[in-house]
Amino acid sequence: MDPGDDSPVGRLAAIADAKARLARDEAAAVRNARLHGMSWAEIGAIMGVSKQALHKRFGRTT
Repeated sequence: MDPGDDSPVGRLAAIADAKARLARDEAAAVRNARLHGMSWAEIGAIMGVSKQALHKRFGRTT
């Protein structure tokens, strides 16, 4: 896709790419916050979601 493509397909592809990048950035930021000692509750308060939702999405099962 051409980055300047304003067609419906081009716009949808650009949005899908942006969402994928944002999801990767969000996951990295959550990992970094946890590595720096932030709790799920603290991260959730900043992101506007519950600690349970964050843990479900980003927590590791062992």
